[in-house]
Amino acid sequence: MQLTFSKYQGTGNDFIIIDNRDRKFNRNRNDIVAKLCDRRFGIGADGLMLLQTKEGFDFEMVYYNSDGNESSMCGNGGRCIVEFARNLGLVKNKVRFYAIDGEHDAVVKQDFISLKMKDVIEIEEGVDFYFLNTGSPHYVAFVNNINEYNVFTEGKNIRFNERFKLTGGTNVNFVEKKLNELFVRTYERGVEAETYSCGTGVTAVALVASIKGIATAQNYCNIKTLGGDLTVKFSKDSGNLFKDIWLEGSATFVFKGEISI
Repeated sequence: MQLTFSKYQGTGNDFIIIDNRDRKFNRNRNDIVAKLCDRRFGIGADGLMLLQTKEGFDFEMVYYNSDGNESSMCGNGGRCIVEFARNLGLVKNKVRFYAIDGEHDAVVKQDFISLKMKDVIEIEEGVDFYFLNTGSPHYVAFVNNINEYNVFTEGKNIRFNERFKLTGGTNVNFVEKKLNELFVRTYERGVEAETYSCGTGVTAVALVASIKGIATAQNYCNIKTLGGDLTVKFSKDSGNLFKDIWLEGSATFVFKGEISI
C-alpha cells in the first residue's frame, strides 16, 4: 500500500501527519506507526497524527508517540495538525477539533497557531518539583546549568520511577531562569528521549512559573526551547485554577511524500 504523508514541525518537535478521512489507514497498526517514525528505517518523527472526520468538529486528531502507541494530548502536534488542515482547505482562521482529552479551539494567525489547552485545576507541589496535567502528565523541576544538564539520564530515571510507572509514566521538564526568560528541556515519554520542544510541557512550565511569580507577566509566559520560542497565555484565579490557556508558536510544513507500507 502506498501511503501519502506530510511532515510538519513545531519548534523542532516533528510529526508525520496523514489525512485519514477515508479511514484507509488502520489506526490499530501500532507497528506501522513505530516503523514510520523510526529515524533510521522510516520517515522519522517524534510522533504521528491521523486527521479524521468527527461529527460536530472540523476534524479529529489521533496522536501516536514514536514508539507506536496512541498517547495523550500533544500541544505542538495540535498546532501542526491545524496548519495541515488549513493547507488541505478544511479550515480557515478559526478551528474546533477533537483530541483524546476533548475539544480544542485554535486560531490561525499570520506566522503562528494559537491553540487552546485544557483547564488545569490541580497542581501538586513537591519538595523540589511540581506535577500537573496539561493534557499530558508533566513533572517540572528547576535546575542550574541547564545547558550541561543530563536530561536523558535524569529524565529517564524520573519517568520510570515508582511514583509514576504504575500510571504510564510522566514527561519530565527541566527549567532554568536566565535573565528574563525561561529555558526548558524535556524528556518525553513514548519517545524515550529528549525532544527539541514539548507543547504540553511548555504549558506546564508556564503555569508553574506563574505560581512561583517568575512568569514573563501576570497572564503570559515566554518560553525558550532547543527548537525555538513559544508563548503561553492564561488566566488564573486566587486558588491557582488556570483557565483560558493558549499555547502559541510556529507550525511549519517540511515536506510531503509517499512511502510503501
